[in-house]
Amino acid sequence: MTQTISGNTTGLAPSDVHALERLSRRRVPFDRLLTPELARSMGEISAATGRQVGVLVGRNGEIEHVIVGDATKLMLPDLGRMRAAHGRFRGLRLVHTHLSQEGLTRDDLVDLTRLRLDLVVAICLSPDGQPTTVHYGHNVPSIDPRTPPYQAVGPIPYGKAISEEEGTSPAEILSELEDAFARAARTQVVSGKDGRAILLHVTDRSRAQHSEDSLRELEDLARTAGVAVVDRILQVRDAIDPKYVMGRGKLDEVVLRSMALDATVLIFDRNLSPSQAAAVAAITDMKVIDRTQLILDIFAQRAESRDGKLQVELAQMKYLLPRIGQKDDSLSRLTGGIGGRGPGETVLEIGKRRAREKISRLENELRHLAVQRKQRRQRRRRQDIPIVSIVGYTNAGKSTLLNALTESDTLAKDVLFATLDTRSRRLRFPHEREVVITDTVGFIRDLPKDLFAAFRATFEEAEDADLLLHVVDASDPAMTDHIKTTEQLLGELGLAHKPMLLVLNKCDRLEPTEAARLAWERDGVSVSAIDRGSLRTLLERMAEQLFDGRRDALLTHTQDVVAPALEGTEAESAAAS
Repeated sequence: MTQTISGNTTGLAPSDVHALERLSRRRVPFDRLLTPELARSMGEISAATGRQVGVLVGRNGEIEHVIVGDATKLMLPDLGRMRAAHGRFRGLRLVHTHLSQEGLTRDDLVDLTRLRLDLVVAICLSPDGQPTTVHYGHNVPSIDPRTPPYQAVGPIPYGKAISEEEGTSPAEILSELEDAFARAARTQVVSGKDGRAILLHVTDRSRAQHSEDSLRELEDLARTAGVAVVDRILQVRDAIDPKYVMGRGKLDEVVLRSMALDATVLIFDRNLSPSQAAAVAAITDMKVIDRTQLILDIFAQRAESRDGKLQVELAQMKYLLPRIGQKDDSLSRLTGGIGGRGPGETVLEIGKRRAREKISRLENELRHLAVQRKQRRQRRRRQDIPIVSIVGYTNAGKSTLLNALTESDTLAKDVLFATLDTRSRRLRFPHEREVVITDTVGFIRDLPKDLFAAFRATFEEAEDADLLLHVVDASDPAMTDHIKTTEQLLGELGLAHKPMLLVLNKCDRLEPTEAARLAWERDGVSVSAIDRGSLRTLLERMAEQLFDGRRDALLTHTQDVVAPALEGTEAESAAAS
């Protein structure tokens, strides 16, 4: 039995408090929607205070919480972990008053679905506090994602609601629902090893024209991370909400949508502040991930070398450091005194200090590895071998191009960031000429700054390059934006001055005339990395820029130059060290 009253208790008269305390001693059998005694008592208190009054009733009939709201809504107490287990209910039903003749509100339905309550019952009152009609709602299995995950019933005459007529018994309703949810759980198709997600893109009107491209890229990122995308929601606002990003009302709609689709993850197509992520998680009780966290997760899955793993760990620690300060009941102050006097530290401060120490250690290890990489590059330089670095937007086909040129077996997949670690291979041209070709990690718009800083070392190879092959996906509608993003990041890396050759990849997806036009307009080369025969012009342009413009020898021996490079003249798959 409850001993406290939660909610808006400010300004209540002592008599009102006593009346609320008496509510906690009432009982509501599991086979009754509500009892006349409870309904009349709640109506009298609501009429006297001008506020909604509610109770949370357990299946044993006891009232576990008494809640006071304002004229239009209730704020439910913390019930611990919000969502009950999949397909199961909370074991509590909410019975509360409405001061006007309205049905279940959106707040009622959000609480019903988000908390997995057994039922939500609303008692509509006359101006003098007498019950007139009753509305109730319950969750339903998500058979069709286009239908809401709840069913609302009402208005029901008050007399029928307090009777024992068939159809209003919570015991009967819940028994049928639990059977239906159990059947739905057995037939549900599980997809996505890391959960089912809803993608959210919130933007202001000045950036709305790029929203669809951004959402499509976010979906590719989620797919790469192993998440099943069940819905995409786009909202254009005058300004981003500083607390919830998308506004409280829209967030409530997202909660209802997530219940209908059985989604457990929200992925925002923007970087969230620690306070925004915490506020959205508190309202939705879902895992909340922003764009940076999603990219970090992908990098953590795909890093293979020691360099790559350390760089990812460093970026993760820098991302998590400001988030250690979020409220956590386990991080209590250990020092004494009113102001926390003494030499001790809080658990929170200790956690931050250890995080900073780990960041410092990782940075030292990466500096040590950078020295080793520099020594390897110096040895390679002494051999006077030209270096070509492949750069470009993620999933443009860089690794596939490296494989086609050198007959190597670098991992190449149609996913974002398939390659994170720098890989070098040798390509032998005729006349005893060799080139070292290096593949690099792909770029992406709004690359997290900590990740960008950590992976600067990955592009040290490109600093010594004699030629950059800028690979783009010519079939992507956002090709122009991808080129701009890559050029901008190359400028930030100090590589914009390097000789560069634009390679328009995936031209097999375009009409031949369109591919030729793009290559002519941008002074590039159109290729298809999966068709080695299309690489002839690329090899000629590479040789022209690398070997002092001596293209005449190559053109004289076309069969000796291109055919061996395409058909395997001593292309070495070992790393060039």
